[in-house]
Amino acid sequence: MKTVKDATEAFKTVNKFIGSRQLKAMADGIRSEESQYFLDKTCEMAEIIKNMPKSYETEGQGKEAIAILHYFTGSWDWYITEKDKEEEQLQSFGLVSGFEKEYGYISIKEIIRANAELDLHWTTKKLKDI
Repeated sequence: MKTVKDATEAFKTVNKFIGSRQLKAMADGIRSEESQYFLDKTCEMAEIIKNMPKSYETEGQGKEAIAILHYFTGSWDWYITEKDKEEEQLQSFGLVSGFEKEYGYISIKEIIRANAELDLHWTTKKLKDI
């Protein structure tokens, strides 16, 4: 069972990967009747982000690479397979699906500025299955 102290520590990790509106909703959830769910979810997302592959660790896997994170907004989706080694840059690699599907480097900051939300219920899957 996660505590507020655990979630406070987890927010230090997830705040770089989640937009301010979604973070506020999660913080509000921690102060609600559903607090335990939001405490656990915040800590779970922090662990996923901490443990996901770093730059070039999925190189050569192609469509066999696993999408660890999923962001969405409107008709756009971003599937992230790895994050930059230097977390200050918040670069990632993955698949974007919008007007067409394209693989490449993706800026987490730009996704967040586009008001995309991190899918808190995402189940990892191979890119070829998306």
